[in-house]
Amino acid sequence: MNKLFSLLIFLSTTSIVLAQTFIVEPYLQDATPHSITVMWETNSGTESVVNWGETATDLSNSATGTISATDAGSVMHKVEITGLERFTPYFYSIQSNNLNSEVQRFKTPPFASDNEDFRFVAMSDMQQSGNDPYVYDEIIHDGVLDYISENFSGVSSEDLALVLIPGDLVVTGTNYSQWEDQFFTPSTDLFGEVPVYPVLGNHENNTSYYFQYFKLPENGSPGYEEHWWWKDYGNVRFIGLDSNTPFDITLQLTWLEGVLDDVAVADSIDFVFAQLHHPHKSELWTPGESDFTGEVITLLENFTEESGKPSVHFFGHTHGYSRGQSRDHKHLWINVATAGGAIDYWGEWPQFDYEEFQVSTDDWGFVVVDVEAGDNPSFSVKRFSRGDNYVDLDNELTDQITVTLNEYLINTPTPSYPVDITVAPECVILSASNFGTEGMHGESHWQVSESMDFGELTAEVYERFENIYFDEDTQAGESLTDEHVSGIEANSTYFWRVRYRDKELNWSDWSEPAEFNTGESSFSDNLLVNPGSEDELTGWVIDEGICESVTDGECDGTSPFEGARYFAVGGLCNESTVGRMHQLIDVSMHSDSIDLGSMMINFGAMMSDWSGDDVPEMKLIFLTQGGITIDETEYIDGPFVNWTEVSNTVNIPALTRQIKCELKGTRNAGTDNDSYFDNVYIQVGYEAECNTDDINVIEPEFAKINAYPTPAIDSTTLTANGILEVRLTNLNGKKIDTEITYTNKSATIHRGLLSQGVYCATIITRTGNFTSKIIFE
Repeated sequence: MNKLFSLLIFLSTTSIVLAQTFIVEPYLQDATPHSITVMWETNSGTESVVNWGETATDLSNSATGTISATDAGSVMHKVEITGLERFTPYFYSIQSNNLNSEVQRFKTPPFASDNEDFRFVAMSDMQQSGNDPYVYDEIIHDGVLDYISENFSGVSSEDLALVLIPGDLVVTGTNYSQWEDQFFTPSTDLFGEVPVYPVLGNHENNTSYYFQYFKLPENGSPGYEEHWWWKDYGNVRFIGLDSNTPFDITLQLTWLEGVLDDVAVADSIDFVFAQLHHPHKSELWTPGESDFTGEVITLLENFTEESGKPSVHFFGHTHGYSRGQSRDHKHLWINVATAGGAIDYWGEWPQFDYEEFQVSTDDWGFVVVDVEAGDNPSFSVKRFSRGDNYVDLDNELTDQITVTLNEYLINTPTPSYPVDITVAPECVILSASNFGTEGMHGESHWQVSESMDFGELTAEVYERFENIYFDEDTQAGESLTDEHVSGIEANSTYFWRVRYRDKELNWSDWSEPAEFNTGESSFSDNLLVNPGSEDELTGWVIDEGICESVTDGECDGTSPFEGARYFAVGGLCNESTVGRMHQLIDVSMHSDSIDLGSMMINFGAMMSDWSGDDVPEMKLIFLTQGGITIDETEYIDGPFVNWTEVSNTVNIPALTRQIKCELKGTRNAGTDNDSYFDNVYIQVGYEAECNTDDINVIEPEFAKINAYPTPAIDSTTLTANGILEVRLTNLNGKKIDTEITYTNKSATIHRGLLSQGVYCATIITRTGNFTSKIIFE
């Protein structure tokens, strides 16, 4: 006898009359231009009816659905409403035996051909924290609903198209009561009017309850339909993926590749937004990283490269916000957590400053994405913060970026220094022309090679105008038009080039290669014997624990940075909690310079760690001829999940005659001590005096913008050469619609219904993008 039949028999024969009540109030699923699904859960009942219509007072249409019994003895209701018109508002109320809901509203999606703009919310990891159990409710009401009320119509179904959730909806997916208490009850006021599309996180535990509560598109691989799926809304394809084991399999990647191949040639789709739970790289919590997500990113990058359509992968798992972008593609990496889970604070876990990420913050919040259709499709991502346990914030905008489908022409930079001259290898300071558009220089990419085709690189630097890490902008005050490059050999010939990127992810062409030569170095060669473990442990003395020389993959280790071997300080084949080894270097031949205080030492190594938990460290100890310690440096250390150069340069204290180079590895997790070193080096020498007098910044030629009159009353005209397009925004970057007429050399902005205030006009020309402030009185 099935559970539902048993439940109905009980209800019909018992003398106790149970009042029918909601367990989960109505919420929306799987919307299409012509249909939508309404679901809810009750403690009893046999009837599932949705009354609907185009006004709140005329719900004369009805749709009936199905019921199913849950493992908890309750009843799930599912009703699909069909025969709807696209991009149209409707009203509905559910009827279930003696239970009726309040009237609510939804809006069907448009076709892509309708060229309708829309907005959606992405947030994740709202699983309840014991110390802060009401954060998710706050995110929904004081966050999302207050935000749309204060900035738009306040009608959820008009202001929002959908909600994405990349996993971890509850603490324990197999705990039935948590679905009602922790996820659905706080979100009733939003999900009753806006469809919600989640994917599985690790906290769901692949529970059947997840599939009971959600009706997702059944277009995934056979047998895995709701584990991965896709859905189109307007000009965007949304893709849901399952990054949990055992579903992180080749079958899913093959399916994804096929979906991307189809959308690459679909003229109606401009962007692809994927969501999955685990990060490939995580600045706030490196142990949570997933190689599977890395494979997904590669497929999305390839899709963007081949189709020219920008893409995004939204993720969670790490409880904090991060936003970055792929260097060579218009692809964004966005962690949309945390919407309730305990924050992963700076300094609390193994962390790393990855070059892909521009902003990482340890806070609660949500992400809003505005999508624009039409002739110049774009999307804008905004992060709104609710603060943390120490600082309360009220939907403060902490990050934003806009990405366009169309590529915009960026001025190709011109190399200015060094060009056809000889410089010291420590004084290679590359410099190029200014960007051309004030405030729009986003990134620079520098390359140095011994060949003009740049087939093999000597040095490569990729940097952004901003890098928010550990509550600090590490790029503050840094110039993107010059770069001090290390790793350059003495008495050699090199070529270099650079390209610039704007803040909307459009790259310029590479500059023409520039040539320079290097003279003598002010530092010595490497003084260490066997610095890369190629001669196993020769030259090194073990002081504590186990230290090994290992080969590629030996004892489940990593691959060497260079050569055939690397050091595992703390051991892999045999392990110790701490490993220490050293090499002693005689510097007595430099005693005169050392005692005069004019000699320096440059030291460092390539360091790595398997998961970011264990810590490789290096320090120098300065000794007299008799072995008495004079001073020592601080440790320079990891942890790093990838090979990373760590270095420092200090003065050698007077009376130093020997220098002890110590390598140390400390195990913090697991059984292996994954503290790896390769290419360890020590060089002594003098601080080079770099003559920068010859660095002349070349100002590029670009269109000049003049606006008249300003302030303006009815209209203002801007002049520039080669105008292709004009965009008007407010100071927050939101697009403003008004009449703009323009020719090849001028653009007139008509005030129309614009209110008094300051606006930004961006002119796109053949030589770049240029922005001017416009004031209407």
